[in-house]
Amino acid sequence: MNNFFSELEHKTVIVTGGSKGIGKDIALTFAKLKANVVISGRDNQVLEETLKELKNYNNRCMAVQGDLSIIENIKNLIETTAKEFGTIDILINNAGVNIAKPALEVTEADWDTVLDLNLKSVFFTSQAAAKYMSKQKNGKIINIASQMAFVGYYNRAAYCSSKGGLVQLTKALAVEWAKLGINVNAVAPTFIETELTAKMFEDEAFKKDVENRILLKGLSQPKDISGAVLYLASDLANFVTGETLKVDGGWTAI
Repeated sequence: MNNFFSELEHKTVIVTGGSKGIGKDIALTFAKLKANVVISGRDNQVLEETLKELKNYNNRCMAVQGDLSIIENIKNLIETTAKEFGTIDILINNAGVNIAKPALEVTEADWDTVLDLNLKSVFFTSQAAAKYMSKQKNGKIINIASQMAFVGYYNRAAYCSSKGGLVQLTKALAVEWAKLGINVNAVAPTFIETELTAKMFEDEAFKKDVENRILLKGLSQPKDISGAVLYLASDLANFVTGETLKVDGGWTAI
């Protein structure tokens, strides 16, 4: 039992959006298991601060700055990682954005911002990583989707569309890449209590509505998502592909 997840030691793990929120918690979880973790993000200062924390557990961690809605930055992230570590074992597509607006007020720019990062960048990051994974006939890709892929919610037309597309993309890539030895799965969280959502939960009516929809009392914590990702990245999930694991406290069960 104590040997669970020991196979992740020295694995090369990319976590996009890995400097804040659940991405940071996921990155730390793997670093504590002595994986070589590469985080990406837009803010170089925040990246470097998180990198220092990761290196407390494994000095062979790295940060690559860049907005992944720009394809050239995706290429740089994947090639820099492969050059440094020689391989890419696990990719966690966590980078994402939401622009909360009523559907009647969503602009073309809003739509493109959300879909470009939440869906387009995931495809091209996965494609770039899969070219390396296919050479070794082994790899795990884990997409951070959302419960909003399965239910609708206010002010999230673009976000729901992007995450619904991500669940279907997960299935499509799993079907196509199984023969290459690549498992493709997703995790679909509910609202999570992080420093990034703190301001959102200052709206007491919104917070109450969210809490009322979650069957398990309270708000989800980053470690809840990290646990699901860890399972899918490990040998425990070697026969799992094309699946989306909901971590929503029962929200979508009703």
